[in-house]
Amino acid sequence: MFDLVIKDARILDGSGAAPVQGDLGVSGGRIAAIGSKLGAAKDTVKADGLALAPGIIDGHTHYDAQITWDPFVDPSPALGVTTTVLGNCGFTIAPCKPQDRDLTMRHLTHVEGMSLEALRAGIHWGFESFPQYLDLLQKQGVGPNIACFAGHSAIRTFVMGEDATERTATDEEITRMADLVRGAMTAGAVGFASSTSEAHNGEGGTPMPSRLADDREMRTLVKAMAEQGGVYMLTKGTRTSIPYLEEIAAEAKRPVVIAALFHSNTNPTAAFTWLQQVNEARARGHQLVAQTSCCPLSMDFTFKSPYLFESMEAWKPAMAAGGGQALKKVYRDPAWRAAVKRELAERRGRLVFNGEWDKLFVVEVIRAENRPLEGITLAELAKKTRKEPFDCMLDFALSEGLDTMFVAQLLHNDDAAVGRILADPDTHISLSDAGAHLTFFCDAGFGLHLLGHWSRELGVLDLPQAVHRLTGQPAKLFGIRDRGLLREGNAADLMLFDPATVARGPKRRAYDLPAGAARLTAGAVGLHGVWVNGTRVADRNGFCADPAARPGHVLRSFAA
Repeated sequence: MFDLVIKDARILDGSGAAPVQGDLGVSGGRIAAIGSKLGAAKDTVKADGLALAPGIIDGHTHYDAQITWDPFVDPSPALGVTTTVLGNCGFTIAPCKPQDRDLTMRHLTHVEGMSLEALRAGIHWGFESFPQYLDLLQKQGVGPNIACFAGHSAIRTFVMGEDATERTATDEEITRMADLVRGAMTAGAVGFASSTSEAHNGEGGTPMPSRLADDREMRTLVKAMAEQGGVYMLTKGTRTSIPYLEEIAAEAKRPVVIAALFHSNTNPTAAFTWLQQVNEARARGHQLVAQTSCCPLSMDFTFKSPYLFESMEAWKPAMAAGGGQALKKVYRDPAWRAAVKRELAERRGRLVFNGEWDKLFVVEVIRAENRPLEGITLAELAKKTRKEPFDCMLDFALSEGLDTMFVAQLLHNDDAAVGRILADPDTHISLSDAGAHLTFFCDAGFGLHLLGHWSRELGVLDLPQAVHRLTGQPAKLFGIRDRGLLREGNAADLMLFDPATVARGPKRRAYDLPAGAARLTAGAVGLHGVWVNGTRVADRNGFCADPAARPGHVLRSFAA
């Protein structure tokens, strides 16, 4: 007798092969049989022709803090995700000395848009080293399966303290960092992650620690990882070119996953130049992988924390002000405004926000008399008030105590261009950033958006290929054994959905983080079931698991 049989399903096995109609049986958390008219089971689900696929593998998340208080990392499992990869960009919370905990949390409030109150109230600090962090997760149990990167910024802070954001490392410090990378790999890290992106700043505009690493440090740490396999993941900045990363891949003989490949309307050729360089490197036998998104990048924000502007050099005085009246004083300063406007013009097409005022909207106002303006673009508002758009936006925000909610449609919003990127069979479709920027956006349902918008509606990928790009492909990339494919003996990570309706639902604001902090979340459309290692965690109504069940595994062994 099987534990579970899903009957009469359209089985998409994750390889990209054409679907077959049949039954799938599960025993002991693993796929026991795939065929027709399977025998009796403790639990039988009649699929009636719905699609059955492996669960989604989300290869770019920031659940490192949240998972310590929320082992099911809501909302990902209810959006089809059965395996999450943590620690991208190197923004982990382990290793961390007790005296550096508040520094680590304060950095995350800026670089990942996390609530400091939620972090202070929520994180369970039952660890200091990276191996102890994995042990903690394994002991308390996890909802979906978890793989963790060793994080560069955390390792650098552990060795250098506050100097990590101030200077290059000494030879002795680099040696100690390399030993920590080796220890993390031995304990079960999936690889080593870092960032050189100019958008990645900590509290007060301080660059995240990994941005201070020089070439010898970066190469030494990647080589330390490569001694035991692993994937090197980098969110690149201007100083880490694709040719440079090809050198790293050639030396390490390991995959290099490069984020974040987004199309910009204001610099429309840049993404394709990048993709061409990656593909030319692959043709030379070097394993570069461009990490991209299938979702338009949009952000909700207020001017108390406008992440989309914080990569600008001219914005640093605002970040250093710290908030309150000091921040308002900076915002009112004509000289500061002029510097920001000058940089917006000079660096157009190379920033997070590139002056597309017709794609920046007033979402939610504070003053009742402004309510008719909700939904208006800044281009329209500027015309109405006869002001320059940036001045108009700041004046409006200041008039409402900086509590006005705006939304900016930033990147990846040209379907024709984005479709070309997604159609490249070697791009890694991910970048959900799930667990981060929770007050700004929620892309945890990226996989359902790929299946619905890009496969069903636009036909950029057929359904078997879309499933493969979410399952079998990332499993192979990260070396995740026995997952990503529906094969007898593999783990029973499963997703049952209706191809005719599958989509991500509308986002909504919830106030359920520790300390009552707010976040954006979303539900699924057309998703009928999700199973992690054979245990059902979601049905058509959303999350349905026993919170104490925690059927996931902390993955600590990966294929070469």
